[in-house]
Amino acid sequence: MSGNSSQQRLGQITAHLNNEKQTSAFQTVPQAPADVIFSLTAGFKADTNPNKINVGVGAFRTDELKPYVLPVVKKADAILFNDASLDHEYLPIAGTPSYTKAAAKLILGEGSPAIRENRVSAIQTISGTGSIHTGAAFLSQFYKKSRKCYISKPTWANHRNVFALVGFEVEEYPYWNPETRGLNYDAMIQTMQNAPNGSIFILHACAHNPTGVDPTQEQWKGIAEVMRAKGHFPFFDCAYQGFASGDLDRDAWAVRYFVDLGFELFVAQSFAKNFGLYGERAGNLTIVAKSPADAGRVLSQLEKLQRSEISNPPAYGSRIVDIILNDPALYAEWKENLKYMSNRIISMRKQLYDRLIELGTPGTWNHITDQIGMFSFTGLKAPQVKVMKEKYHIYLTDNGRISMAGLSTKNIDYFARAVDDVVRNVRV
Repeated sequence: MSGNSSQQRLGQITAHLNNEKQTSAFQTVPQAPADVIFSLTAGFKADTNPNKINVGVGAFRTDELKPYVLPVVKKADAILFNDASLDHEYLPIAGTPSYTKAAAKLILGEGSPAIRENRVSAIQTISGTGSIHTGAAFLSQFYKKSRKCYISKPTWANHRNVFALVGFEVEEYPYWNPETRGLNYDAMIQTMQNAPNGSIFILHACAHNPTGVDPTQEQWKGIAEVMRAKGHFPFFDCAYQGFASGDLDRDAWAVRYFVDLGFELFVAQSFAKNFGLYGERAGNLTIVAKSPADAGRVLSQLEKLQRSEISNPPAYGSRIVDIILNDPALYAEWKENLKYMSNRIISMRKQLYDRLIELGTPGTWNHITDQIGMFSFTGLKAPQVKVMKEKYHIYLTDNGRISMAGLSTKNIDYFARAVDDVVRNVRV
Protein backbone atom coordinates (compact mmCIF):
# COMPACT_ATOMS: atom_id res chain seq x y z
CA MET A 1 0.00 0.00 0.00
CA SER A 2 1.44 3.42 -1.01
CA GLY A 3 1.98 6.24 1.44
CA ASN A 4 -0.81 8.25 -0.14
CA SER A 5 -3.25 5.34 0.16
CA SER A 6 -2.36 4.83 3.80
CA GLN A 7 -2.95 8.50 4.54
CA GLN A 8 -6.28 8.42 2.72
CA ARG A 9 -7.37 5.35 4.68
CA LEU A 10 -6.28 6.95 7.94
CA GLY A 11 -8.21 10.08 7.02
CA GLN A 12 -11.35 8.04 6.34
CA ILE A 13 -11.07 6.26 9.68
CA THR A 14 -10.51 9.56 11.49
CA ALA A 15 -13.53 11.13 9.78
CA HIS A 16 -15.65 8.10 10.69
CA LEU A 17 -14.58 8.28 14.31
CA ASN A 18 -15.26 11.99 14.46
CA ASN A 19 -18.71 11.38 13.05
CA GLU A 20 -19.28 8.63 15.64
CA LYS A 21 -18.30 11.05 18.40
CA GLN A 22 -21.02 13.41 17.24
CA THR A 23 -23.65 10.66 17.12
CA SER A 24 -24.60 9.30 20.54
CA ALA A 25 -25.50 5.65 20.94
CA PHE A 26 -28.37 6.90 23.12
CA GLN A 27 -29.81 9.59 20.85
CA THR A 28 -32.99 7.58 20.19
CA VAL A 29 -33.73 6.94 23.87
CA PRO A 30 -37.06 8.64 24.65
CA GLN A 31 -37.46 10.85 27.71
CA ALA A 32 -39.42 9.00 30.39
CA PRO A 33 -42.18 10.88 32.19
CA ALA A 34 -41.40 12.02 35.72
CA ASP A 35 -42.68 9.87 38.57
CA VAL A 36 -46.02 11.32 39.70
CA ILE A 37 -45.53 10.97 43.46
CA PHE A 38 -41.97 12.25 43.57
CA SER A 39 -42.93 15.15 41.28
CA LEU A 40 -45.72 16.08 43.69
CA THR A 41 -43.28 16.11 46.58
CA ALA A 42 -40.85 18.27 44.63
CA GLY A 43 -43.64 20.74 43.84
CA PHE A 44 -44.71 20.81 47.47
CA LYS A 45 -41.19 21.50 48.69
CA ALA A 46 -40.74 24.35 46.20
CA ASP A 47 -44.07 25.96 47.20
CA THR A 48 -43.65 28.88 49.61
CA ASN A 49 -47.32 29.20 50.56
CA PRO A 50 -47.66 28.78 54.36
CA ASN A 51 -50.92 26.85 54.00
CA LYS A 52 -49.54 24.20 51.65
CA ILE A 53 -50.46 20.56 52.32
CA ASN A 54 -48.90 17.39 50.92
CA VAL A 55 -51.37 14.50 50.82
CA GLY A 56 -49.60 12.78 47.95
CA VAL A 57 -46.76 10.80 49.49
CA GLY A 58 -47.45 7.53 51.31
CA ALA A 59 -45.39 8.07 54.46
CA PHE A 60 -46.67 8.39 58.02
CA ARG A 61 -46.48 11.74 59.75
CA THR A 62 -47.20 12.81 63.32
CA ASP A 63 -49.88 15.38 64.07
CA GLU A 64 -47.08 17.95 63.76
CA LEU A 65 -46.54 16.54 60.24
CA LYS A 66 -43.06 15.32 61.10
CA PRO A 67 -41.53 11.96 60.12
CA TYR A 68 -42.05 9.37 62.84
CA VAL A 69 -39.23 7.15 64.03
CA LEU A 70 -40.91 4.37 65.98
CA PRO A 71 -39.69 4.28 69.62
CA VAL A 72 -39.15 0.55 69.32
CA VAL A 73 -36.98 1.11 66.24
CA LYS A 74 -34.83 3.53 68.26
CA LYS A 75 -34.34 0.81 70.87
CA ALA A 76 -33.36 -1.76 68.25
CA ASP A 77 -31.01 0.80 66.71
CA ALA A 78 -29.32 1.28 70.09
CA ILE A 79 -28.90 -2.48 70.44
CA LEU A 80 -27.16 -2.58 67.07
CA PHE A 81 -24.96 0.39 67.91
CA ASN A 82 -23.78 -1.20 71.15
CA ASP A 83 -23.19 -4.65 69.67
CA ALA A 84 -19.39 -4.97 69.64
CA SER A 85 -19.60 -8.18 67.62
CA LEU A 86 -21.41 -6.51 64.73
CA ASP A 87 -19.59 -6.44 61.41
CA HIS A 88 -20.31 -5.39 57.83
CA GLU A 89 -19.81 -8.71 56.13
CA TYR A 90 -22.10 -9.87 53.32
CA LEU A 91 -25.42 -11.38 54.32
CA PRO A 92 -26.38 -14.75 52.82
CA ILE A 93 -27.88 -14.49 49.33
CA ALA A 94 -31.38 -15.19 50.70
CA GLY A 95 -30.87 -12.90 53.68
CA THR A 96 -30.54 -13.62 57.40
CA PRO A 97 -32.47 -16.84 58.21
CA SER A 98 -33.83 -15.52 61.52
CA TYR A 99 -35.23 -12.51 59.65
CA THR A 100 -36.88 -14.40 56.79
CA LYS A 101 -38.29 -17.02 59.16
CA ALA A 102 -39.78 -14.34 61.43
CA ALA A 103 -41.19 -12.40 58.47
CA ALA A 104 -42.90 -15.52 57.11
CA LYS A 105 -44.33 -16.31 60.53
CA LEU A 106 -45.60 -12.74 60.85
CA ILE A 107 -47.74 -12.97 57.72
CA LEU A 108 -48.72 -16.66 57.89
CA GLY A 109 -49.25 -16.94 61.64
CA GLU A 110 -47.39 -19.05 64.16
CA GLY A 111 -49.87 -21.93 63.81
CA SER A 112 -49.88 -21.93 60.02
CA PRO A 113 -50.24 -25.41 58.52
CA ALA A 114 -47.73 -24.43 55.82
CA ILE A 115 -45.09 -23.60 58.43
CA ARG A 116 -45.92 -26.71 60.45
CA GLU A 117 -45.53 -28.87 57.33
CA ASN A 118 -42.25 -27.14 56.37
CA ARG A 119 -43.46 -26.09 52.92
CA VAL A 120 -42.62 -22.42 53.31
CA SER A 121 -39.53 -20.66 52.03
CA ALA A 122 -38.61 -16.99 52.08
CA ILE A 123 -36.03 -14.62 50.68
CA GLN A 124 -35.03 -11.14 51.87
CA THR A 125 -35.65 -8.45 49.26
CA ILE A 126 -35.22 -4.74 48.54
CA SER A 127 -38.42 -3.74 50.35
CA GLY A 128 -41.82 -4.50 48.80
CA THR A 129 -40.92 -3.38 45.29
CA GLY A 130 -37.96 -5.75 45.27
CA SER A 131 -40.14 -8.53 46.59
CA ILE A 132 -42.66 -8.08 43.79
CA HIS A 133 -39.90 -7.89 41.19
CA THR A 134 -38.12 -10.99 42.50
CA GLY A 135 -41.37 -12.96 42.53
CA ALA A 136 -42.37 -11.70 39.09
CA ALA A 137 -38.96 -12.51 37.59
CA PHE A 138 -39.14 -16.04 39.01
CA LEU A 139 -42.68 -16.58 37.71
CA SER A 140 -41.70 -15.25 34.31
CA GLN A 141 -39.10 -17.98 34.05
CA PHE A 142 -40.83 -20.92 35.73
CA TYR A 143 -44.61 -20.40 35.84
CA LYS A 144 -45.96 -22.20 32.78
CA LYS A 145 -49.74 -22.10 33.27
CA SER A 146 -50.36 -18.60 31.90
CA ARG A 147 -48.64 -15.43 30.70
CA LYS A 148 -51.56 -13.35 31.95
CA CYS A 149 -51.18 -11.25 35.07
CA TYR A 150 -54.20 -9.37 36.41
CA ILE A 151 -53.92 -6.21 38.51
CA SER A 152 -56.76 -4.28 40.13
CA LYS A 153 -58.16 -1.17 38.48
CA PRO A 154 -56.81 1.04 39.96
CA THR A 155 -53.66 -0.19 41.67
CA TRP A 156 -50.18 0.88 42.67
CA ALA A 157 -48.38 1.89 39.46
CA ASN A 158 -45.41 -0.39 40.01
CA HIS A 159 -47.54 -3.53 39.72
CA ARG A 160 -47.97 -2.95 36.00
CA ASN A 161 -44.42 -1.69 35.56
CA VAL A 162 -42.78 -4.69 37.20
CA PHE A 163 -44.83 -7.45 35.60
CA ALA A 164 -44.74 -5.88 32.14
CA LEU A 165 -40.96 -5.47 32.43
CA VAL A 166 -40.47 -9.23 32.90
CA GLY A 167 -42.72 -10.12 29.97
CA PHE A 168 -46.20 -10.75 31.35
CA GLU A 169 -49.36 -9.66 29.54
CA VAL A 170 -50.84 -7.34 32.16
CA GLU A 171 -54.63 -7.10 32.30
CA GLU A 172 -56.92 -5.35 34.78
CA TYR A 173 -59.77 -6.59 36.92
CA PRO A 174 -62.51 -4.19 38.07
CA TYR A 175 -62.11 -3.04 41.65
CA TRP A 176 -63.26 0.52 42.37
CA ASN A 177 -66.92 1.36 41.92
CA PRO A 178 -67.16 5.16 41.45
CA GLU A 179 -70.90 5.14 42.07
CA THR A 180 -70.74 3.52 45.51
CA ARG A 181 -67.12 4.52 46.15
CA GLY A 182 -66.59 0.97 47.29
CA LEU A 183 -65.63 -2.43 45.91
CA ASN A 184 -66.97 -3.49 42.51
CA TYR A 185 -67.19 -7.07 43.77
CA ASP A 186 -69.48 -8.61 41.17
CA ALA A 187 -67.45 -7.31 38.24
CA MET A 188 -64.24 -8.44 39.93
CA ILE A 189 -65.60 -11.98 40.33
CA GLN A 190 -66.84 -12.02 36.74
CA THR A 191 -63.40 -11.08 35.43
CA MET A 192 -61.79 -13.82 37.50
CA GLN A 193 -64.26 -16.33 36.07
CA ASN A 194 -63.56 -15.19 32.50
CA ALA A 195 -59.76 -15.06 32.86
CA PRO A 196 -57.73 -17.91 31.34
CA ASN A 197 -57.19 -20.77 33.76
CA GLY A 198 -54.06 -20.42 35.84
CA SER A 199 -53.77 -16.64 35.50
CA ILE A 200 -51.78 -14.73 38.10
CA PHE A 201 -53.80 -12.28 40.20
CA ILE A 202 -52.12 -9.54 42.22
CA LEU A 203 -54.16 -9.10 45.41
CA HIS A 204 -53.72 -6.42 48.07
CA ALA A 205 -53.68 -8.26 51.39
CA CYS A 206 -55.05 -5.22 53.26
CA ALA A 207 -55.34 -1.44 52.93
CA HIS A 208 -55.72 -1.44 49.15
CA ASN A 209 -53.60 1.19 47.45
CA PRO A 210 -54.90 3.60 46.20
CA THR A 211 -58.57 3.14 47.17
CA GLY A 212 -58.42 2.08 50.83
CA VAL A 213 -61.26 -0.35 50.00
CA ASP A 214 -60.81 -3.95 51.14
CA PRO A 215 -63.07 -6.96 50.53
CA THR A 216 -64.98 -8.22 53.55
CA GLN A 217 -64.11 -11.66 54.87
CA GLU A 218 -67.16 -13.09 53.09
CA GLN A 219 -66.06 -11.47 49.86
CA TRP A 220 -62.56 -12.88 50.29
CA LYS A 221 -64.13 -16.31 50.59
CA GLY A 222 -65.93 -15.75 47.30
CA ILE A 223 -62.71 -14.58 45.64
CA ALA A 224 -60.86 -17.66 46.90
CA GLU A 225 -63.64 -19.96 45.67
CA VAL A 226 -63.44 -18.63 42.12
CA MET A 227 -59.65 -18.59 42.08
CA ARG A 228 -59.50 -22.20 43.24
CA ALA A 229 -62.06 -23.29 40.64
CA LYS A 230 -60.07 -21.56 37.88
CA GLY A 231 -56.64 -22.60 39.11
CA HIS A 232 -55.47 -18.99 39.40
CA PHE A 233 -52.26 -18.14 41.22
CA PRO A 234 -52.54 -15.61 44.10
CA PHE A 235 -49.69 -13.14 44.49
CA PHE A 236 -50.42 -11.04 47.58
CA ASP A 237 -48.88 -7.63 48.09
CA CYS A 238 -48.75 -6.82 51.80
CA ALA A 239 -47.29 -3.41 52.62
CA TYR A 240 -49.51 -2.45 55.56
CA GLN A 241 -49.80 -5.39 57.96
CA GLY A 242 -50.63 -3.98 61.39
CA PHE A 243 -50.67 -0.44 60.02
CA ALA A 244 -54.10 -0.79 58.41
CA SER A 245 -56.26 -1.79 61.37
CA GLY A 246 -53.73 -1.83 64.19
CA ASP A 247 -54.16 -5.62 64.39
CA LEU A 248 -51.47 -7.79 62.78
CA ASP A 249 -53.69 -10.87 62.63
CA ARG A 250 -56.72 -9.10 61.21
CA ASP A 251 -54.64 -7.54 58.44
CA ALA A 252 -53.22 -10.98 57.53
CA TRP A 253 -56.61 -12.75 57.49
CA ALA A 254 -56.98 -13.04 53.71
CA VAL A 255 -53.51 -14.52 53.19
CA ARG A 256 -54.01 -17.04 55.97
CA TYR A 257 -57.42 -18.04 54.65
CA PHE A 258 -55.95 -18.82 51.23
CA VAL A 259 -53.18 -20.88 52.86
CA ASP A 260 -55.73 -22.80 54.91
CA LEU A 261 -57.52 -23.68 51.67
CA GLY A 262 -54.32 -25.21 50.30
CA PHE A 263 -53.30 -22.56 47.76
CA GLU A 264 -49.75 -22.23 46.58
CA LEU A 265 -48.98 -18.52 46.68
CA PHE A 266 -46.46 -15.72 46.98
CA VAL A 267 -46.61 -12.86 49.49
CA ALA A 268 -44.56 -9.71 48.95
CA GLN A 269 -43.90 -8.03 52.29
CA SER A 270 -42.65 -4.52 52.93
CA PHE A 271 -41.52 -3.18 56.28
CA ALA A 272 -41.39 0.43 55.10
CA LYS A 273 -44.76 1.49 56.49
CA ASN A 274 -45.26 -0.69 59.58
CA PHE A 275 -41.71 -0.14 60.87
CA GLY A 276 -41.22 3.35 59.42
CA LEU A 277 -38.12 2.07 57.61
CA TYR A 278 -38.92 3.77 54.31
CA GLY A 279 -35.36 4.40 53.21
CA GLU A 280 -33.86 1.18 54.56
CA ARG A 281 -35.56 -1.07 51.98
CA ALA A 282 -36.36 -4.06 54.17
CA GLY A 283 -38.65 -6.57 52.46
CA ASN A 284 -39.37 -10.27 52.20
CA LEU A 285 -40.89 -12.66 49.69
CA THR A 286 -42.73 -15.53 51.37
CA ILE A 287 -43.45 -18.63 49.28
CA VAL A 288 -46.06 -21.24 50.19
CA ALA A 289 -45.67 -24.44 48.14
CA LYS A 290 -47.32 -27.86 48.08
CA SER A 291 -44.38 -29.72 49.65
CA PRO A 292 -41.04 -29.11 51.39
CA ALA A 293 -39.25 -30.30 48.25
CA ASP A 294 -41.13 -27.78 46.08
CA ALA A 295 -40.39 -24.97 48.53
CA GLY A 296 -36.71 -25.88 48.52
CA ARG A 297 -36.40 -25.93 44.75
CA VAL A 298 -38.19 -22.58 44.43
CA LEU A 299 -35.86 -21.03 47.00
CA SER A 300 -32.80 -22.39 45.15
CA GLN A 301 -33.90 -20.65 41.95
CA LEU A 302 -34.77 -17.45 43.81
CA GLU A 303 -31.28 -17.43 45.28
CA LYS A 304 -29.79 -17.91 41.81
CA LEU A 305 -31.92 -15.04 40.52
CA GLN A 306 -31.06 -12.77 43.43
CA ARG A 307 -27.35 -13.50 43.06
CA SER A 308 -27.47 -12.25 39.47
CA GLU A 309 -29.33 -9.05 40.36
CA ILE A 310 -28.15 -7.78 43.76
CA SER A 311 -25.82 -10.55 45.05
CA ASN A 312 -26.86 -9.99 48.66
CA PRO A 313 -29.58 -7.94 50.37
CA PRO A 314 -28.71 -4.91 52.56
CA ALA A 315 -28.24 -5.50 56.27
CA TYR A 316 -29.27 -2.49 58.35
CA GLY A 317 -33.06 -2.35 57.98
CA SER A 318 -33.45 -6.11 58.15
CA ARG A 319 -31.38 -6.21 61.35
CA ILE A 320 -33.79 -3.73 62.96
CA VAL A 321 -36.79 -5.86 61.96
CA ASP A 322 -35.02 -9.07 62.96
CA ILE A 323 -34.33 -7.81 66.49
CA ILE A 324 -37.90 -6.60 67.04
CA LEU A 325 -39.70 -9.64 65.64
CA ASN A 326 -37.59 -12.04 67.66
CA ASP A 327 -37.68 -10.24 71.03
CA PRO A 328 -41.03 -10.70 72.88
CA ALA A 329 -40.79 -7.39 74.77
CA LEU A 330 -39.84 -5.35 71.71
CA TYR A 331 -42.46 -7.16 69.63
CA ALA A 332 -45.15 -6.17 72.16
CA GLU A 333 -43.93 -2.57 72.08
CA TRP A 334 -43.99 -2.58 68.29
CA LYS A 335 -47.66 -3.57 68.35
CA GLU A 336 -48.36 -0.53 70.53
CA ASN A 337 -46.48 1.71 68.09
CA LEU A 338 -48.63 0.27 65.30
CA LYS A 339 -51.80 1.09 67.21
CA TYR A 340 -50.65 4.69 67.61
CA MET A 341 -50.09 5.04 63.86
CA SER A 342 -53.30 3.32 62.79
CA ASN A 343 -55.37 5.20 65.38
CA ARG A 344 -54.08 8.55 64.15
CA ILE A 345 -55.09 7.67 60.60
CA ILE A 346 -58.52 6.50 61.76
CA SER A 347 -58.93 9.73 63.75
CA MET A 348 -58.11 11.86 60.69
CA ARG A 349 -60.70 9.96 58.67
CA LYS A 350 -63.35 10.68 61.31
CA GLN A 351 -62.40 14.35 61.59
CA LEU A 352 -62.45 14.88 57.82
CA TYR A 353 -65.82 13.19 57.54
CA ASP A 354 -67.21 15.31 60.39
CA ARG A 355 -65.95 18.55 58.83
CA LEU A 356 -67.48 17.75 55.43
CA ILE A 357 -70.81 16.90 57.04
CA GLU A 358 -70.74 20.13 59.07
CA LEU A 359 -70.05 22.11 55.89
CA GLY A 360 -72.90 20.36 54.12
CA THR A 361 -70.55 19.39 51.29
CA PRO A 362 -72.64 17.93 48.44
CA GLY A 363 -72.49 14.16 48.03
CA THR A 364 -71.99 11.28 50.42
CA TRP A 365 -68.78 10.98 52.41
CA ASN A 366 -69.13 7.81 54.44
CA HIS A 367 -66.51 6.20 52.20
CA ILE A 368 -63.89 8.33 53.98
CA THR A 369 -64.46 6.39 57.20
CA ASP A 370 -65.39 3.09 55.51
CA GLN A 371 -62.00 2.88 53.80
CA ILE A 372 -58.93 1.66 55.66
CA GLY A 373 -55.20 2.29 55.76
CA MET A 374 -53.06 5.21 54.72
CA PHE A 375 -54.94 6.19 51.57
CA SER A 376 -58.42 7.39 50.76
CA PHE A 377 -59.95 7.57 47.32
CA THR A 378 -61.93 10.78 47.79
CA GLY A 379 -63.90 10.72 44.57
CA LEU A 380 -62.48 14.10 43.50
CA LYS A 381 -61.97 14.43 39.73
CA ALA A 382 -58.93 15.78 37.90
CA PRO A 383 -60.38 19.31 37.33
CA GLN A 384 -61.16 19.55 41.05
CA VAL A 385 -57.67 18.31 41.95
CA LYS A 386 -56.22 20.99 39.65
CA VAL A 387 -57.99 23.73 41.62
CA MET A 388 -56.90 22.14 44.92
CA LYS A 389 -53.30 22.48 43.77
CA GLU A 390 -53.45 25.89 42.13
CA LYS A 391 -55.81 27.73 44.48
CA TYR A 392 -55.23 25.99 47.80
CA HIS A 393 -51.67 24.63 47.39
CA ILE A 394 -52.84 21.14 48.31
CA TYR A 395 -50.84 18.43 46.56
CA LEU A 396 -52.58 15.15 45.66
CA THR A 397 -52.69 12.80 42.69
CA ASP A 398 -55.03 13.53 39.79
CA ASN A 399 -57.17 10.46 40.60
CA GLY A 400 -58.24 12.02 43.90
CA ARG A 401 -56.19 9.76 46.15
CA ILE A 402 -55.01 11.34 49.39
CA SER A 403 -52.67 10.14 52.10
CA MET A 404 -54.50 10.57 55.38
CA ALA A 405 -51.12 10.94 57.09
CA GLY A 406 -50.75 14.37 55.46
CA LEU A 407 -53.73 15.68 57.45
CA SER A 408 -53.53 16.92 61.03
CA THR A 409 -55.62 18.75 63.60
CA LYS A 410 -53.89 21.92 62.36
CA ASN A 411 -54.81 21.69 58.68
CA ILE A 412 -57.98 19.57 58.61
CA ASP A 413 -60.33 22.60 58.55
CA TYR A 414 -58.44 24.23 55.67
CA PHE A 415 -58.43 20.97 53.74
CA ALA A 416 -62.15 20.35 54.29
CA ARG A 417 -63.06 23.88 53.16
CA ALA A 418 -60.99 23.37 50.01
CA VAL A 419 -62.79 20.11 49.24
CA ASP A 420 -66.14 21.78 49.87
CA ASP A 421 -65.26 24.60 47.48
CA VAL A 422 -64.16 22.42 44.56
CA VAL A 423 -67.09 20.02 44.95
CA ARG A 424 -69.55 22.92 44.83
CA ASN A 425 -67.92 25.10 42.21
CA VAL A 426 -65.73 23.09 39.82
CA ARG A 427 -67.44 21.42 36.87
CA VAL A 428 -66.45 17.84 36.15
